[in-house]
Amino acid sequence: MNHQPLLGKTALVTGGARRVGRGIALALAETGADVAITFRNSRTEAVETTREIENLGCRVLAVECDVRSEASVRDAVVATIGHFGRLDLLVNNAAVFQSAPLESLTLDQWDTVFETNARGPFLVAREALPHLHAAHGRIVNIGSLGGIKAWVTHAHYCASKAAVRMLTNAMAKAFAPEVSVNCVAPGWIEIEESDARQAAHFALKTPMQRNGTVDDVAQAVLFFATGPHFITGQILTVDGGLGL
Repeated sequence: MNHQPLLGKTALVTGGARRVGRGIALALAETGADVAITFRNSRTEAVETTREIENLGCRVLAVECDVRSEASVRDAVVATIGHFGRLDLLVNNAAVFQSAPLESLTLDQWDTVFETNARGPFLVAREALPHLHAAHGRIVNIGSLGGIKAWVTHAHYCASKAAVRMLTNAMAKAFAPEVSVNCVAPGWIEIEESDARQAAHFALKTPMQRNGTVDDVAQAVLFFATGPHFITGQILTVDGGLGL
């Protein structure tokens, strides 16, 4: 069995400095990929994640990028290609998560979430496409169970992730046959900042009797990154059965 199936490949992970994005970036490096990560406000975490990837023996690049900005995204992709010379995998992970009652949701709150969660994946994929096309590469979008099941206090977040789900399907058709496009949709993922009471609540509601981990999401990304290129347009829910 090849334990480094991504050896010689280059991946770009948006929002890859911390939390789920960091876990994805490290998992890709562990399977041999050189990795570029983007960050916006997490420079300190980006430096640490870069060091961890280097310790795995892979090349790495951290690029400051605002995925809401066309110019910033373009510069990040140019920097990635300039550093590595190729791009085989894009993971659209950068996102914001907010809660607010729908009846009092403001336009600024709505736009803030959609600018990052829906516009971002579109912009990054569009700029990366020529390079992914040349490499017969792959895109993995990070969606959410909230893009499939409505959460009443997260309407803007849910709507943005539903947009990612439909964008995945549209990209899969538009970018084929050279580029495959799929989506990983996590449920409740426990991270260091998770509220203990909320975590316990969701674990009890989940058929698998636990919450998801960052590694659960990373392994799902690896499935799409290393599995058959023929698989495209699929939404893989990583929720332990929470959405059933």
